[in-house]
Amino acid sequence: QVQLVESGGGLVQPGGSLRLSCAASRIISTIYTMGWYRQAPGSERELVAVIANDGSTNYGDSVKGRFTISRDGAKNTVYLQMNSLKPEDTAVYYCNRRDYGLGSADYWGQGTQVTVSS
Repeated sequence: QVQLVESGGGLVQPGGSLRLSCAASRIISTIYTMGWYRQAPGSERELVAVIANDGSTNYGDSVKGRFTISRDGAKNTVYLQMNSLKPEDTAVYYCNRRDYGLGSADYWGQGTQVTVSS
């Protein structure tokens, strides 16, 4: 099965920055989205940011203007630049890839901890 490998999490002070990456072992579908969801302790999983095969993006309301999602030329790796981090951004961030059409599937990474604290 497709595997998603995440990296870049850690501890950062409020106002700081982190950059997450997620690499897919392979991309099968030509129509897909890829990005991150997060889950804080005691909270529901929520959208952070995703990017589609055509380059279009979608951000959660709480991160708009602070986070930026991008992808490399090979389209198998995505990056999340997280700026102006707040304590409420503290969560486990899970990379996700969803393939559409033939071979539709939903894949999740192992998660990476982001902690924003002074």
